[in-house]
Amino acid sequence: MRRETAYKLAGRKHGSASPQARTGLVKRREIRFKDLPPGQVEQASRSLGALAGVKVEAGRDPLSLIVHYNVLDYTLERLENALSDGGFHLDRPLLVRLHRALVYYVEETQVHNLRSPERLIKQSHEVYIHAYAAHPHGDHDDTPPELRDFK
Repeated sequence: MRRETAYKLAGRKHGSASPQARTGLVKRREIRFKDLPPGQVEQASRSLGALAGVKVEAGRDPLSLIVHYNVLDYTLERLENALSDGGFHLDRPLLVRLHRALVYYVEETQVHNLRSPERLIKQSHEVYIHAYAAHPHGDHDDTPPELRDFK
């Protein structure tokens, strides 16, 4: 990977994770490469391993890598885009592209939800309780009792 691509990727972090790692934030993803040019998997492993917070290990086959990262720091889409910008050739059969699109969407949604302010749902129901209590309900009837009992 070119040096400026690594710097660009490192500068595009989402933010840092809290010291207490929340469950579901650390992702384990496979990145698959084409067989040409030779040696790109090892070079990609070194490039990704140089990024802070990214752990790289060999994949199930010689043309893949397993990467571990915190979704608040990196996403698979950003890692793969940085690799593509650096001149690496990723494998692109239909099933892999569909899987990537799903992972990109899930990670983007997770990051968006984690960064959105928390909604105060527990406090908002009190507004409805007070509004309900202020309105007449049940068997309440303003008609005088002598007019209600028609005999």
